[in-house]
Amino acid sequence: MDNKTIVEVLEVLRKEYKKWKDPVVTEIANNTRNPFLVLVSTVLSSRTKDAVTREASRKLFYRASTPHAMSRLTAGEIEKLIYPVGFYKTKAKRIPELVEMLIKEYDGKVPDSLEELLKLPGVGRKTANLVITLGFGKPGICVDTHVHRISNRFGYVGTRTPEETEFALRKKLHEEWWIIYNGLLVTLGQNICSPRKPKCEECPVSNFCEKRI
Repeated sequence: MDNKTIVEVLEVLRKEYKKWKDPVVTEIANNTRNPFLVLVSTVLSSRTKDAVTREASRKLFYRASTPHAMSRLTAGEIEKLIYPVGFYKTKAKRIPELVEMLIKEYDGKVPDSLEELLKLPGVGRKTANLVITLGFGKPGICVDTHVHRISNRFGYVGTRTPEETEFALRKKLHEEWWIIYNGLLVTLGQNICSPRKPKCEECPVSNFCEKRI
């Protein structure tokens, strides 16, 4: 798949996108425009279904929606609020560490650079890029399992890991599509392009797809 074709694909998906439900972190970003809530909800979303992340985020943010407010919650309290997200015990310990660093090192504000975000406990490239794009509206390419799988299935990249996919996309994909690319492909992956038995007959871009994996 070449660059001209991927643009055609993304244009189609942008029109179809309205039919599907936003990924939960996108939903939170659109509703709040708050980088801190985007950051924490992204941490919660790892290895967790959107419905579970949505409810856990709602309960946690009702109790604390700023770094300083969240710093007053114990790990045990956070654990109860976010249960049953994936690895909830680990995340309940990691969130206070993250919040403490934000307060001590960044005056309670989420940094807006990839380099600084990657210094935060438990923040990898996927989370950092999502905060950059959805929290600050700055160019970045967030690659999760959906984006990695579908980009390869399309035949747009040929990579082995999400990190390789991110760097391949940075070289190949025009920057105007960077921010929206994640949301479009995650939504496609959640609704149609599943890892096993994708619903190709329902896919609006099936005729473009090389179906490599």
